Amino acid sequence: MEKQISFRSGKMEKHPSFSVSTIEKQQSFRVGGMKKQNSFRIAMGRQMSFGVDRKKTKDSPGKRGDTMLHLASRGGNLSKVMEMLQSLGLDALSKQNQEGETPLYVAAENGHSHVVAQFLKHLDLQTASIAANNGYDPFHIAAKQGHLDVLKELLGSFPNLVMTTDSSNSTALHTAAAQGHIDVVNLLLDADSNLAKIARNNGKTVLHTAARMGHLEVARSVLNKDPSIGFRIDKKGQTALHMAVKGQCMDIVAELIKPDPTVLSLEDNKGNTALHIAIKKSRTKIVKCLLSFDEININSVNKAGETPLDIAENLKVAEMVNLLREAGAAHSKDYGKPPSAAKQLKQTVSDIKHDVQSQIKQTRQTGFRVKKIAKKVKKLHISGLNNAINSATVVAVLIATVAFAAIFTVPGQYVEEKTDGFSLGQANIAKNAAFILFFLFDSLALFISLAVVVVQTSIVVIEEKAKRQLMFVINKLMWLACLFISIAFISLTYVVVGAHERWLAIYATVIGATIMLTTIGSMCYCVVRHRMEETKLRSIRRTETNSHSYSMSMASDPELYNEKYKRMYAV
Repeated sequence: MEKQISFRSGKMEKHPSFSVSTIEKQQSFRVGGMKKQNSFRIAMGRQMSFGVDRKKTKDSPGKRGDTMLHLASRGGNLSKVMEMLQSLGLDALSKQNQEGETPLYVAAENGHSHVVAQFLKHLDLQTASIAANNGYDPFHIAAKQGHLDVLKELLGSFPNLVMTTDSSNSTALHTAAAQGHIDVVNLLLDADSNLAKIARNNGKTVLHTAARMGHLEVARSVLNKDPSIGFRIDKKGQTALHMAVKGQCMDIVAELIKPDPTVLSLEDNKGNTALHIAIKKSRTKIVKCLLSFDEININSVNKAGETPLDIAENLKVAEMVNLLREAGAAHSKDYGKPPSAAKQLKQTVSDIKHDVQSQIKQTRQTGFRVKKIAKKVKKLHISGLNNAINSATVVAVLIATVAFAAIFTVPGQYVEEKTDGFSLGQANIAKNAAFILFFLFDSLALFISLAVVVVQTSIVVIEEKAKRQLMFVINKLMWLACLFISIAFISLTYVVVGAHERWLAIYATVIGATIMLTTIGSMCYCVVRHRMEETKLRSIRRTETNSHSYSMSMASDPELYNEKYKRMYAV
């Protein structure tokens, strides 16, 4: 018996013997080959190693909770199935794994008709129709997978299975039609042609499903059984033709119109004909196909007061507008059926609602873009802080080195012989007031710089706010170190230039004081200004949080972004 190909299991042929040398390896979409195991239990767990080698995946037997009979059924090995039935008893046929699948379901899903036939000898209708957690019973899953032989076996034992439905009231015919299994569809329609009239909970028949999915042969087969089914409508008032024009298949549209072209004039709950729907979906080829029928009402007006031409012009699809005009289409106002005041009001409200939703969506997208850019800028901001901290460390080391060297290379050298009033190693200018001032401020600059180096090499800061606080403290210390080393330099100039060239020391004092005080004053101004801006930003955020104003939040995002991330600021 010929097998159908399943996406979950490969093709396996019956053989008179189950010898390893005569059984072909089964290939599966979900599992691959695996080496045979010597242990029977391991062999069963890996899909019957005597003929079916499988690779363990996420759907492994352990995770599915399969019994030994499930594993034998999944592998399609009849001899092992019969052995399991003898050892486990017939009660094993009703056992379900963690996915709610019975051994019959597993065999039907994988297309093992010979195993299904063996099971059906011991099953009643109730057990044969047990559904899995996905809502499918063995008959439905076989129809979905297109296993024709399995369906024949099931129908031969329990013809009533053809009428079973799932939670959405879908029959096996709906399931097979959705997948485009024409052989299965023909089999089920031959079994009971009334299946085509059963609608799902949403009112859609098999023809609706086939039309929407574009399965031409399925639609043709259903129409051959019952041409009137093309006039059946769902809960939205739409026929199968309404569903077909949403797709791209012109052949199925023509097939649905062929039995009775008056179906072209049927309207849904909103007054839309198939032509209205095709234009709304921008299906130019479908529109051209519909216009080729003489029975088409090209100026039909829906409940919104729109003709097909009105819709095409609103969508600004030039090709469809030209097609409609060439076919003699007109606007609703020219056609003599202008929309009523109530319809105009409804349309206006609908347009306003659409515009508001579009603006909200665009505003949200803008907000997302701003946040995305803010994240990138924040990374640059943190990188800038890190660079500033590293630079401060280098400068601190440099100042400490200069200050340390300066204290031991003073002008005038040191006392090398015993002299009254001096001790060995004492600087000759030690009693000079300028040198004392130099010594005090040079020492301060040295130890402040060393303190910065110790802090930098000992503390690891991750959070941005903490980094800014650390940078604030380090910067102020470095300001002091720079100021003190400048004072030390100026003090020493009064010793170096001598009494006759004192104006040079005064010149250095004026220049140094002007530059340093101006620089530090400017930095203080920048720091104060930045602090004030941060305070203003926090105030805006606090006001925004208290008001819970969405519009204000979205409108102020760019402003907050500009306030928070400056290209340059002082800390």
